[in-house]
Amino acid sequence: MSSLANNYNRRKISFKYGKGSFLYSTNGIKYLDFVQGIAVNSLGHTNLQLVKKLKHQADKLWHVSNAFIIPEGEKLAKKLTKNTFAEAVIFQNSGAEATEVAIKFARRYFHSIGKPKKNRIICIKNSFHGRTIAAISASGSQKMTEGFGPKAPGFDHFKFGDHKKLNKVITKRTAAIMVETIMGEGGIKVIPDWCLKGLRKICNKNNILLILDEVQCGIGRTGKFFAFEHSRIKPDIVPIAKGIGGGFPIGAVLMNKKVARSCLPGSHGSTYAGSPLATTVGNAVLDQVLKKNFLTNVTKLSNYFFKELNKIKSEYPNIIKEIRGKGFLIGIQLNFDQTKFIKSLEKNYLLTIKASENVVRVLPPLNVKKNEIDLALKIIKKVCKNYKS
Repeated sequence: MSSLANNYNRRKISFKYGKGSFLYSTNGIKYLDFVQGIAVNSLGHTNLQLVKKLKHQADKLWHVSNAFIIPEGEKLAKKLTKNTFAEAVIFQNSGAEATEVAIKFARRYFHSIGKPKKNRIICIKNSFHGRTIAAISASGSQKMTEGFGPKAPGFDHFKFGDHKKLNKVITKRTAAIMVETIMGEGGIKVIPDWCLKGLRKICNKNNILLILDEVQCGIGRTGKFFAFEHSRIKPDIVPIAKGIGGGFPIGAVLMNKKVARSCLPGSHGSTYAGSPLATTVGNAVLDQVLKKNFLTNVTKLSNYFFKELNKIKSEYPNIIKEIRGKGFLIGIQLNFDQTKFIKSLEKNYLLTIKASENVVRVLPPLNVKKNEIDLALKIIKKVCKNYKS
């Protein structure tokens, strides 16, 4: 019997090692892994460059307090500001921490300019921003908040796409609107470009901040470094994690100059955040993701994947309702509960994972090969052909 708490519904499978797009189970079975830690292993399992850099740093220095300068962190922050809208970066250890810090500094900004009562955050109902008390309160999900006592105050909600309700919930106390550019846990729901542009205009009009949560959809997953870049807008604050560590725990909050001005010594801290180990790996990830033609290849191969998935959808409309997403953040929405379908994929050695609205989430590494995509397509088509509800 496991001594681990029962807070995960774990599948009865474990792995001995991984390489690239594949996992090898303890009983010798090879799986095509299109979960990749839920969009965490952006460059696949045991990427050679990441392993090399991590081992080299591990022989020198693991951890040092943020009371001192950490050169690896300085280097990673510089790469992030050079290649994005941001003027400043705060490192964290996870996506949930990053969204918490985004909320903190949205409020802190208005406090710093003499408007402390401007502290409420508007979010999409049933969104996902992590599992801390503030993050689950931000989601507005009854399922996520049930049993955890009083919700953190200061959050208002509107339904996905309900712009009339959004305009009604904005008040003089609103500090920010926080949304996922692509809703991951919510069913791979892409916020349209026109909607993101509209949010930016609403924020400008009402003197409030725009927070775009790119924890799952950022760091090249959509074919651009950030998913919001497709809309050609600039947010004020962006929490990131998952893909930037390639499997190593690291998160960050990116912010523009005006928000960064409110960040003073003592206003936030995290013991392990921005460690030499974590930021060394982050630098190694960006060295590959920012390399010429890398993101172009993500776009090219993901477009091919979408095209072929839509062909399967056309062939099996009784099974597949919609192909959703952008880049390598893909959702196959079924006409029924997806649990059995995911199990059937697993029996055929393809690993995928659930999202809301009967969606099968498909998350290849960004450096996936075409023949690996073809293998996944072959398995998905086979499962559709033989599927019996």
